[in-house]
Amino acid sequence: MGLTVIAAAPTEPEPDYRLLYLRAQRRFERERAVRLEVEAIAERGLRDLHERERHQALIEAVARHANGTSSEEDALDFTLAEVCGHAGWAFGCVYRPAARDPSRLSQSSIAHSAGEGLEVFAAATARAEFPLEIGLPGRVRASCRAHWVPDVTADDNFHRREAAAACGLRAGVAFPILVAGEVVAVVEFFAREVLAPDPAFLAVLSEIGTQLGRVVERARAARRLIHDATHDELTGLPNRTLFLDRLDAALARGTVGAVLFVDLDRFKLVNDSLGHAAGDAFLIEIAARFAAVTAGAGVDHVLARLGGDEFTVLLDGRPDPGAASAFAARLLESLHEPIVVEGASLHATASVGIVMAEPGCGSARTLMRDADLAMYRAKTAGRARVALFDGSLHRDAVRRLEMENDLRAGLRDEAFVLHFQPIVSLADRRTQGFEALVRWRRTPDALVHPGDFIAIAEESGLIVPLGFWVMAQACRAAVRWNAAEPARVPRWVSVNVSPRQFRCDDVVERVRAILRDTGIAPGLLKIEITESVAMENTERAIAVLRSLRDLGVGISIDDFGTGYSSLSSLHRLPFDTLKIDRSFVGAIGRDGDGIVRTVLGLARSLRLAVVAEGAETAAQVDALAAMGCDQAQGFHFSRPVPEAAVAALIAP
Repeated sequence: MGLTVIAAAPTEPEPDYRLLYLRAQRRFERERAVRLEVEAIAERGLRDLHERERHQALIEAVARHANGTSSEEDALDFTLAEVCGHAGWAFGCVYRPAARDPSRLSQSSIAHSAGEGLEVFAAATARAEFPLEIGLPGRVRASCRAHWVPDVTADDNFHRREAAAACGLRAGVAFPILVAGEVVAVVEFFAREVLAPDPAFLAVLSEIGTQLGRVVERARAARRLIHDATHDELTGLPNRTLFLDRLDAALARGTVGAVLFVDLDRFKLVNDSLGHAAGDAFLIEIAARFAAVTAGAGVDHVLARLGGDEFTVLLDGRPDPGAASAFAARLLESLHEPIVVEGASLHATASVGIVMAEPGCGSARTLMRDADLAMYRAKTAGRARVALFDGSLHRDAVRRLEMENDLRAGLRDEAFVLHFQPIVSLADRRTQGFEALVRWRRTPDALVHPGDFIAIAEESGLIVPLGFWVMAQACRAAVRWNAAEPARVPRWVSVNVSPRQFRCDDVVERVRAILRDTGIAPGLLKIEITESVAMENTERAIAVLRSLRDLGVGISIDDFGTGYSSLSSLHRLPFDTLKIDRSFVGAIGRDGDGIVRTVLGLARSLRLAVVAEGAETAAQVDALAAMGCDQAQGFHFSRPVPEAAVAALIAP
């Protein structure tokens, strides 16, 4: 049998364990690297998430505080502390436009230091001012965006480098607070380490700047509301409310020296002639002149506009009438130069009342009242002057108020009576008419003459109803005395029309109604107005007087020579009688003859009858007759008498 050869099965090569190890090691390292990368990514994500959450918490904290406060200082102070605590930064401060030069930024009172040893840098910051582009604040203001400096000690445009280095400050960042695109403040922070710019943190600071901008905008709006409520819209000066508040505060401190009440003279003429826009421009210029005086006075003061053409000044300090009067004189001096408005050169004057604040002087309103009374005294004394208050002014004011109240009651109760003074022809010495003169029976035993109450009636407006009541009663009296002697030549009655009456829009209608209601013949009523009233508004006066003359009434110009008449206007006024003032008649025989002759010559040229008032003596009457005067009235002929005595004065 043959041999069977069995071939051995091929053996597999032995594994290269080293290679396998290396492969496994590389795979492990790759997996480890991937795992580490994933872990790093996750860690970064967590850190970023945490940082975003911290940033968001910072933004929310600032926003929450900002929305809950009305004070921008409080919001800024809170923000500095929160940001420094959040970022671990050492110093923060706020810059605003400098008061003396708004083009530069200077540190406000708001700053925050986290730790000791920053005094040198804080002092350097407090002294510094930054124009545009200079330093961190200047660069932020110029660009309107945040700016980050990694190391301020190495920045040539950081002028506090030495102070920063001495205090160990390195990184710096600043961001703007914007309102309507305007940089209203810059907030600045510093850290003790060199730090590269952090875009995420810069975004946080920008958001905080937006939040703070809203706070500043709300605070500005609140200040505007307060300002508008306490300041005059036209001139920007404090108004009555703020003035009284400041005066009350000064009284509480005991520092009030004086209160001045200033009222422009004849300001209404500016409005009436040039319009209210010109009047406003006029007041603005006067306010500026008064403000310049008070600003340079070297005393504490408050200048205010109460309204219209009224101004007040509070002088703080020891009461000194001389100093207060000198100050008032400077106010008046400031008006000496003309004011040009709409091409017109206007001259202003003012009347000033002063009240000194003595101990126990009372309330702010009492001082204002007394200063106003003193101003009224300056007005009545001739305007463009200064008057000091004294107790008699208040007593007079009380008396005037009481009289005004009594006058109202007198009108209601018809407690007035008429007396009549004859007007006599100098040719035959016969009575031709009477002037009606009112008397007030204030009490059963007291008959008050018009000189004691007419001014108050005019000032209060009571003269209008009183004046037309007098006219109606005078017409009824004339109707009665002429009806009693129908065979005689009728005697007319003359009635004064006050300035306020004449200004009434319905004066002609009222006279027409009186003529109708009393039944008097129109020719038996003469109306007297003063020269000054006729010249006040010449065109209106001409129209009204022509309408009155068309009714048939006579028209006299009273007190001629005491006012200012333009001859070019006088000849256009439809008068038929001219009354020479008693002051000229009283001077006859001394130095008044020439004036009387001149007036008579003027009257003849204008074809006017002439009545001389105040004829007291036979010599005056003879002289007037010799000069050719038509008529006269005065005590030489008769004092004013009640209606019952009129018949005896009418010659047969």
